[in-house]
Amino acid sequence: MTSGAAPERPAGRVGVVLVSHSREVAESTAALARALVGTGDPAPAVPAGGLPDGAIGTNAELIRRAVEEADQRAGVVVLCDMGSAVLTVRTLLAEKEFEGAHIADAPFVEGAVAAVVTASMGGDLDAVLAATADARTYRKL
Repeated sequence: MTSGAAPERPAGRVGVVLVSHSREVAESTAALARALVGTGDPAPAVPAGGLPDGAIGTNAELIRRAVEEADQRAGVVVLCDMGSAVLTVRTLLAEKEFEGAHIADAPFVEGAVAAVVTASMGGDLDAVLAATADARTYRKL
């Protein structure tokens, strides 16, 4: 006998949200990270850049929508470029605006690539956060 309730949908992959002061930077970083996954279906990489009118800045509502879009019920990793992007996300997290979202302490581009590649390979939230932490140590020389 069934209860008539719809079955709970299984969790998907970890989502990634990219918060930048610039819409173009957030969008191009998301596109780069998805492209570097290679073949297959990349994990969600959702940009949340700039203000609604396209100006430079950060916007809590754009960030909220991006987290909702990226959320496949396996957690969401949020990467920020700097300053008020970090403060806005930290405020939203403190206000418990979304469950399962975590800010990554990582460089924006390298962290985004590490997060999206790891999530796309099926890494759980801890693995994705560890990959972003490793991105802090990438040496260029």
